[in-house]
Amino acid sequence: MKAPGTTTVVDVAKAGARHTLMRLMAFLALFGALQACHGNPEARLPAPDPAQEAPSHAQWDSLLQAHVSADGLVDYAGFLQDRHRLQAYLDHLSGYIPGQHWSREETLAYYINLYNAGTVALILEHYPVGSIKDIRSPWGKRRLKLGDATLSLDDVEHGILRKMGEPRIHFALNCASFSCPKLRPEAYFADRLEAQLEAAARDFINDPLRNRAAGGRPELSRIFKWYGADFTQGGGTLTGFLNRYLKTPLPEGTTLRYLPYDWSLNDIR
Repeated sequence: MKAPGTTTVVDVAKAGARHTLMRLMAFLALFGALQACHGNPEARLPAPDPAQEAPSHAQWDSLLQAHVSADGLVDYAGFLQDRHRLQAYLDHLSGYIPGQHWSREETLAYYINLYNAGTVALILEHYPVGSIKDIRSPWGKRRLKLGDATLSLDDVEHGILRKMGEPRIHFALNCASFSCPKLRPEAYFADRLEAQLEAAARDFINDPLRNRAAGGRPELSRIFKWYGADFTQGGGTLTGFLNRYLKTPLPEGTTLRYLPYDWSLNDIR
């Protein structure tokens, strides 16, 4: 028996174990909160039909050609007149569940188009609106139907697309804001997806309104700060990724700074 007020090695070990357990529980709680903020990666989809081919995106392509300018601004007022066609396209997508029998390109094109069409539909529900951030829970609320499941924009981006290991999705997804990559006036299609993603990356990285890489003090979009790990997969560097597309490459080790993010609506008016 130990004397009152004395501490043994066993006591120290027990205290250390309790401290470690408390830190682990705090970490797990934080991790769970972050997962909730970044979409539910366990969002369950209905079982796909292995006989079902990927859907057509012609309806979405036609809408984009009609209502998106070459510089990526959106005619939301005009889109309102075609709101029924947009809903028909989303209803069309909801009847298709991507499966392993689809190609990687078919799956990427499906979810990129779903995200962008869902974002436009969200804006139209609240239009006129000054910013997507004026809408309550724009990314977290589940609004997109896939079979009998309902997904949020966060589910699509963080729970599905980012898990596919394709960093160029960040130049294809549009969050209806000026600092986002431009919404292209065309849908994404599996048979030309590689060229479309390359064009989107090159356009965004060299866009002086969204990235100022020229000169000795490059200032980048905050997309590269928020999702830096996505651009350095495989042990590369962010500078190395950027140099694949920059007209004037940056020296390795260049200090990178980040621009403020403009969340104002990418409205054509």
